[in-house]
Amino acid sequence: MTHGGHHCSLNACSRCCWLSQHQSWTDDLPLCQLCGVGMAPNCVYGPDGKSTQTHPNEDCHFCFSTDCCFLYGVFNGYDGSRVANFVSQCLTAELLLGQLNSSHSDADIRRILTQGVPFHQLPPQFQKIAERLKALEQEVSGGATAVVALILNNKLYIANVGTNRALLCKGTPDRQNQVIPIGRAHTTDNEEELARLTQLGLDPARLRQTGLIAGQSSLRRIGDYKVKFSYTDIDVLSAAKSKPVIAEPEIHGGHSLEGVTGFLLLMSEGLIKALEAAHGPEQVNQEIVAMVAAELAQQSSLEAVAQSVVERVKRLHHDAYASGRQRAPHCSRHEDMTLLIRTINYPLSDGSLTPTQGGRIYPVSVPYSNSQSTSKTSVTLSLVMPCQGTLTNGTSTASTLEGGTPTPGQSPTATLQSTNTQTQSSSSSSGDGSLFRQRGSQAAQPDETGRVPPYVDFTHFYRLWGTEHSEGPGQGVLGPQ
Repeated sequence: MTHGGHHCSLNACSRCCWLSQHQSWTDDLPLCQLCGVGMAPNCVYGPDGKSTQTHPNEDCHFCFSTDCCFLYGVFNGYDGSRVANFVSQCLTAELLLGQLNSSHSDADIRRILTQGVPFHQLPPQFQKIAERLKALEQEVSGGATAVVALILNNKLYIANVGTNRALLCKGTPDRQNQVIPIGRAHTTDNEEELARLTQLGLDPARLRQTGLIAGQSSLRRIGDYKVKFSYTDIDVLSAAKSKPVIAEPEIHGGHSLEGVTGFLLLMSEGLIKALEAAHGPEQVNQEIVAMVAAELAQQSSLEAVAQSVVERVKRLHHDAYASGRQRAPHCSRHEDMTLLIRTINYPLSDGSLTPTQGGRIYPVSVPYSNSQSTSKTSVTLSLVMPCQGTLTNGTSTASTLEGGTPTPGQSPTATLQSTNTQTQSSSSSSGDGSLFRQRGSQAAQPDETGRVPPYVDFTHFYRLWGTEHSEGPGQGVLGPQ
């Protein structure tokens, strides 16, 4: 690796050895104030619905800023946190000790990101371990997947290894939110990954059928040397001409952030899988973005925003399990969850409404039919109720939080969000509190479809929807206004 035409003073091996003796050196790096991180540990639910953590949290992350760049990462460890912690430390040393500067081209940056982590060779201390693999099996079994974001020269670069996810949410000129997934998970659902393994002599049909390889869905992993060096002992991989499970990152970028207003999300696989288990995989990206937009409209701290979204996903997952309905069998457990949010010219709330003041979001899903469109469309209606005063900004959401019944005199804000496979839009308007029907003393019982009579009168919202969309579809706004 070069820097300004000169060889770096520390090569990869010496830096990794140095890190092993200075594990807290990153404490002196300036943290980025433009991002927030939320986390939740893994859990398994018992018959009584109570959760128990099955192993220590194995996720880790970083978010640093320097004079020339910003660096973010989310690492999903498995079979221990050792690899995830090591890689996060090593990557930081490889990128923030002067290797990057504003004169680098896109090709230079992609090369530096590719070489930044020991993706291709074992650190020296693990070389000896690999030679004694059978005796030290536990020491080399752990691994991690990673998604890393670098912002340099107002361009975004993403390096991805495995099954974590990066989403860029951008505001469009017509004031909608465009959700852009950057990269694809390295699983058997990825046609490019299957093509790579087919070239090694493996059967793509068997790989699809198998799904999990040595307990993990990812075909690219950092560490996990037991699998990489003993792949011939794994039936579905045994015919490979060379190592099929690799750790080479897929690099995307640079994506210009000039004029962009929105936010970047880095998510661990545990967060994605928990929401997929609760609601199905079809609209996970849109749901996460809607949750983040809702929290950004209410909270003034990015750390609180990220943690609130993680807690909402955790609660959705638990409620799906507790319901005993269709999604319950998929929700008996979840892994560690991490969400990193980085705003890009995106205004935060002034903090007038926060969860500690009792602000809650009450969503109600209702069918919506558009006679001019044949695409599948769903609508989510959200009522944001402040504990006191009047809320002026409504935002879309697709999840449920705990909260009390609204009291007379409160003024809710309603948001109607329409989504389909092509576009997203929503519109907001203030209600007058008459939207809630009086609840009886007895809880309503679900019918044969699992639904209960609505507590909300939608007549007013249908009228508002028709009025605000009389000039044509797509006039609404997702997120804060």
